[in-house]
Amino acid sequence: MSDQQDLEQLPEVRFDDVEKLDTAVTEKYDESQIQVLDGLEAVRKRPGMYIGSTGPRGLHHLVYEIVDNSIDEALAGICTEITVEILPGDIITVRDNGRGIPVGINEKLGISTVTVVLTVLHAGGKFGGSGYKVSGGLHGVGSSVVNALSLWLEVEVSQGGKVYRQRFERGDPVTPLEEIGETESTGTFIRFQADPMIFTESVVYDFEILERHLRESAFLNAGLRILLNDLREPEDVTRRSYCYEGGIASFAQFLNSNRGLTALHDEPIHLSAVSGDRYAEVALQYNDSYNELLLSFANNVHTGDGGTHETGFKSALTRVFNDYGRRYKILKDTDKNLSGEDVREGLTAVVSVKLTNAQFEGQTKAKLGNTEMTQIVSSLVYEKLTTYFEENPSVARAIFAKALDASRAREAARKARDLVRKKTGVDGTSLPGKLADCTERDPARTELYIVEGDSAGGSAKAGRDRRYQAILSLWGKMLNVEKARLDKVIGNEKLVPVVMALGTGIDEDFDITRLRYHKVVIMADADVDGAHIRTLMLTFFFRYMRPLIDGGYIYIAQPPLFKVSKGKRSRYAFSDEERDACIAELGGDCDIQRYKGLGEMDAEQLWETTMDPTFRTMLRVTMEDAIAADETCSILMGDKVEPRREFIEQNARKVQNLDV
Repeated sequence: MSDQQDLEQLPEVRFDDVEKLDTAVTEKYDESQIQVLDGLEAVRKRPGMYIGSTGPRGLHHLVYEIVDNSIDEALAGICTEITVEILPGDIITVRDNGRGIPVGINEKLGISTVTVVLTVLHAGGKFGGSGYKVSGGLHGVGSSVVNALSLWLEVEVSQGGKVYRQRFERGDPVTPLEEIGETESTGTFIRFQADPMIFTESVVYDFEILERHLRESAFLNAGLRILLNDLREPEDVTRRSYCYEGGIASFAQFLNSNRGLTALHDEPIHLSAVSGDRYAEVALQYNDSYNELLLSFANNVHTGDGGTHETGFKSALTRVFNDYGRRYKILKDTDKNLSGEDVREGLTAVVSVKLTNAQFEGQTKAKLGNTEMTQIVSSLVYEKLTTYFEENPSVARAIFAKALDASRAREAARKARDLVRKKTGVDGTSLPGKLADCTERDPARTELYIVEGDSAGGSAKAGRDRRYQAILSLWGKMLNVEKARLDKVIGNEKLVPVVMALGTGIDEDFDITRLRYHKVVIMADADVDGAHIRTLMLTFFFRYMRPLIDGGYIYIAQPPLFKVSKGKRSRYAFSDEERDACIAELGGDCDIQRYKGLGEMDAEQLWETTMDPTFRTMLRVTMEDAIAADETCSILMGDKVEPRREFIEQNARKVQNLDV
C-alpha cells in the first residue's frame, strides 16, 4: 500500500536553510557521537541488514535460517529428518537428528559453544572447512540473528547420551546450559517466538509460504525427509511430509505438472558430475509453453540472481543445440544458429551445485561468484547432454522442433518490432494518442493510470491532477500473452500504447532507465471483468516487463464498491462489511449506490475515492516468490482448464473461511 503526498504540500527548501542545517550537524559531530553496539544489539537495531525486512519476508526468514542449519547437517551426511511445527501463538519449533550443537566450553570465550553459536555473530563450524565441507550458511549469523530477533528462544541439544537445555530472551541468555536428562539419540531442537517489537506488522506465519520453501529444500536434498505440521488450530491440524528420492529431477517434473503444462518428454533429463570437492547436477524437462523457468541453487541456497553456475549452463545448452543440429543436419547450412532464447523456450530446469567455500554476493546470497563453477557446469551439460541426445534421438528431435519454431517466431518478432517502430515510433519520443500526459517530467514524481474504457478514462482525465497524473485509456480486453509468442505480442493494438507510454520497450529492448512514470497504476472496475483485465495486464508485465514488478513500480487502484448516503453525509465502502459498518455509523435508513464500474463515478467522486493521494488506497504489486508467481500465471492464463478450476476452488474456500 502506498500513498503519495500532494505535490502542493511539499515544503519549500531554500539553499540557505540547508546550509544552516548542515553547519548545525557538523558542529556537534565529535567522539561522543560514535556509538558502539555490543553483541546482538546491532541486529536488533538494524534487523533489515540481516534478514532483509521486518515484514512477512523477514518473519519467515527466521524459520529458514534455523532449518538451513539442520540441512547443513544433512549435507554432512548425518541428518535424515527435520520436523518443523507451528504451535499456538505462532511459536516455531525445529527438530533434527543431526549431531547436535557442540556443548563443550569455547576456549576463547570461556562459555559453552551452544551459547556462543546463539549469541555471537559469525560464530559456527562453517569457516574452517572441518565442521562442514558444504554449507549454505556461510556467514555464520543465522542462529544468533534468530535469537536476537525473538521474544524468547529455547534450545535443546541431544549429544553424548545427554540432553542439554538453555533459554534466551531477546538474545540474552537467562539460564546457563543445563543438563536435563539422558537420551540415546542426537540432534538439535530449537523453539522460538518472533519478537512483536521487531515484527510490528505481523508475527503470524503463512503456512503456504513455509510449505513452498520446505518442499523445495526436500527436492534439493534427495532422500531427506522434512515434516511440516501446523498445530495452531487443534480442530484443524495440517500435516505435510516431503521426501523425494528423485531429487531435482522430481523437482523439474513437479514444476511442470503443478503449472498444468504438458511435458514434451516423459522423464526429465538428469545430469550430474563430481570434480574434486565440487558437485554439480542439472535436471531439465521441456514443456508446451512459451516461457522458461530456470532455478539455480548453490549449497541449497536459491541464487535468484544467477551466477557462474547459471552462466555455464546457459552457454553450454546453446552450444549443444547448435553443434548437434549441425552434425545431424537438423540445422541447414543456410540457417542461422539458434539463440539462447530459442533453446530455452518451454524449458523448466534446475541447476544445483555444492562446493566448499562458496562465494555469495551479499548476505542475501542471491548470486554465486565462484568462477570455477562456470567451467564445471558447462562441461557437464555439454558432454552429457550431447550423449543424451545421441542416445535418445526422438526426444532430441521433439525438443529441436520447438526450438526451431521459437527461432522462426523470434525472427518474425524482429520484423514486427521494426514495423511497429516505423509506424508508431515505439522506441522514440512518440506517445500514444490515447495518452493524456502530465506536465511534470521527473519520473519519480509522476503517475500513469491505465484505465479500461473511454467513459472511465474521461472521468479520470477530468478528475486528475494533471501536474503529475497521466491517464492512458484502453478499450476491451487485451491479449493473453501467456498463450502467445513474442511475434504476436509485439504490435498488438492493445499493448503498443502501454509500451509507448512507459517508454521502456519490451523484451530484449527493455530499459528501465527510460521509464517515464514511477507509479504505474492499473485502474479497472471492481468486478469479475475488472479482475480479468488486471490479471491480463499483470501477466504482460510479468512476462515481458518484469523489472517493473521487481522494482515496485506497479500498483493496483482500489475503487469503492458502494456509496452510502444519509442527508448531507456520505461514506464510501470497499466491501460488503464496510458498507454495513457505514450504514450503522450513519444511523441506518441510508441510500446505497452500488458502483458497477468506474464509468458510473463522476470526475469528483473518482478523484476523492481512488486518485487523491491524501485519501486513496492502492495495492503495490510485489513478488516475493518468483516460482509461485510463474506458477500462478501459468495456471490462471494457460490452456489447461482443470488446474485453473482447482486453483479457483481452493482459493474460494480460503476466502470463505476468512474471519472478516
